[in-house]
Amino acid sequence: MPAFFVVGAVSQYVGAALGVFLFETTDPTAVAWLRCAAAAVALIAWRRPWRVRWTRRGVGVAAGFGVVTVAMNTAFFEAIARIPLGTAVAIEFLGPVAVATLGSRRPRDLLAVLLVAAGVALLAGVQVGVDPLGVGFAVLAAALWAGYILLGKRVADAGSGLDSLAVGMAVAAVVLAVPLLLPQLLENASVFAEPRTWLLGIGVGVLSTAVPYALDQVVLTRVGRARFALLLALLPVTAAIVGAVVLAQRPTLAEAVGIALVVAALVISAGN
Repeated sequence: MPAFFVVGAVSQYVGAALGVFLFETTDPTAVAWLRCAAAAVALIAWRRPWRVRWTRRGVGVAAGFGVVTVAMNTAFFEAIARIPLGTAVAIEFLGPVAVATLGSRRPRDLLAVLLVAAGVALLAGVQVGVDPLGVGFAVLAAALWAGYILLGKRVADAGSGLDSLAVGMAVAAVVLAVPLLLPQLLENASVFAEPRTWLLGIGVGVLSTAVPYALDQVVLTRVGRARFALLLALLPVTAAIVGAVVLAQRPTLAEAVGIALVVAALVISAGN
């Protein structure tokens, strides 16, 4: 299972690199919508969910899952537009850590959660004196991430996770189009006439959403919510490793200790 997260994380970080170029000309909420719409098109073309017989409840759960996912991405984009990325990541991980804690029944799981919390804090480099609004958006992203895990598990257990993900992203792209695109339309609508905007948006959507979230559904069918929340800690670990190998950004001593703590937590939680 950790291998799926490594692949998903690498894809997500390549997509995030494309998103950096979009932030130069495009509002964060518009980038979030482009990411959602591109992922929806890719997933629907792949899964063709109309072949599945849908119930009203099934569509409702899928729609809720999609809206929560896009809202989570939007809140995180708004956070990193105001506060350092490391601080936002540390705060956002409160969501999966909370899920892991509430879903635990074994002492070793609680120990693993504590190790993850300490490791992520070291990796993210928590800072003080930051923009309160940015912190608020990061806390909102944390709450929505917890909701993503809980709803994602329900969708995966229903046996139609990938189809539900496709439908959910499509519904979210339609429902959230006006609130997410309006700020950019009012400020500078001309960016949507540039092929560059759409090409980068497609790249962000496929690499940062379609690929990693599809892998999430595969994993969620095999592990519980608590274990999944702990595995999410591989994301900052993978980021640190990719940064060291590709960008020559050598981890500090604190970051190295953080990686060790997260890996130890994963080993502990994986035990029978």
